[in-house]
Amino acid sequence: MVNVFDILEERGFVEQCTHPEDLRELLGREQITFYIGFDATAPSLTMGHLIPIMSILHMYRAGHRPILVLGGGTTMIGDPSGKSEMRQILSKDTIDENIEGFKRQFSRFLDLDDGSTLVVNNADWLLELNFMEFMRDVGQHFSINRMLSLETYKSRLETGLTFLEFSYLLTQSYDFLELFRRYNCRLQMGGNDQWSNILGGYELVRKVERKSVFALTVKLLTTSMGQKMGKTEAGTVWLDPERTSPYEFYQYLRNVDDADVGKTLALLTFLPMDEVRRLASLPGAEINQAKEILAYEVTKLVHGEEEAGKARKTARALFGGKGADKDMPSTKFDRKDFQEGVDLLTLLTKTGLAASRSEGRRLVEQGGITVGENRILDWGKIIAEKDFNGGELIIRKGKKVYHRLVLR
Repeated sequence: MVNVFDILEERGFVEQCTHPEDLRELLGREQITFYIGFDATAPSLTMGHLIPIMSILHMYRAGHRPILVLGGGTTMIGDPSGKSEMRQILSKDTIDENIEGFKRQFSRFLDLDDGSTLVVNNADWLLELNFMEFMRDVGQHFSINRMLSLETYKSRLETGLTFLEFSYLLTQSYDFLELFRRYNCRLQMGGNDQWSNILGGYELVRKVERKSVFALTVKLLTTSMGQKMGKTEAGTVWLDPERTSPYEFYQYLRNVDDADVGKTLALLTFLPMDEVRRLASLPGAEINQAKEILAYEVTKLVHGEEEAGKARKTARALFGGKGADKDMPSTKFDRKDFQEGVDLLTLLTKTGLAASRSEGRRLVEQGGITVGENRILDWGKIIAEKDFNGGELIIRKGKKVYHRLVLR
């Protein structure tokens, strides 16, 4: 059987790892328990979370037991990594609601009821800690000088860093110690932007328990230009179908740059690497076949085969010149609202084609908005009932983003 470490390396997941040869030997020798943490800062997981999710699934398929640590405790502090200012403090009720949303989404990928995957909330131990005992037992193992040298903290010294945020490294590191003691957890994995936090837990366990554990970070989902994938003009690409429809999710992946096709296929699908390499090497316009396969496979993984099929059918209908499809992104409006007309910028914001009126105005002025068959250059245009055909009207942003308006 192929060692899962080799699978992760070949597919491009592994970024940083402590003692990689020893970890590879351990993964090939025995089944281990490992974990990845997810702070509940939003009501839904995003496309960016698919990299750690896929790394979990590869480990799971190889027989290793994952622990999904949901950050009911650490989210109350907020990770300062990559932030120029303090995160918004969320209420406990909001965090709990977000955690329930995460659980529903994780259940699409893993069986959370048969014991093969553990789901824990770090609030169960962090909220019970005695502050003085924690500082004495755990704080003594962390050097202030070293913490201040970390980019996470160093970049914030001029703009301001609270003690609350400064303590995040300690609490997240404590998770690893607690999981080692409870479940003999030997490995923490996570995104590469979490390396400092993950290393903190790795070192804490080795210092306190004097046992061999490991830390491994996986690639962040970025384009070949180094920009984060999963962002659009309208905002984040969510895994929640109520926030990002399966069609919009499909279309985002269908439109990735040619240079990103091979990497994204390797990271976000289970296609054999020989097939990934073949698809990534398709010449000229043939690369669109690979993009369609990428979009279908990832949408199927996240939303199921039926929704992936609908999204592919809708995309083919639109781009094949067959017109609107009932499964394309749609918004229903009351017919009476259009008796006197609705201004275009209002429609762009209500349908999510523009995040704000100012963005909508810019899109129109740049010639990026088509209503029906007509490109619109007047951002003050009023859309009336007469503009609809059979109670439907298609608005297109750019060449590839469509939205259907339906009168009821």
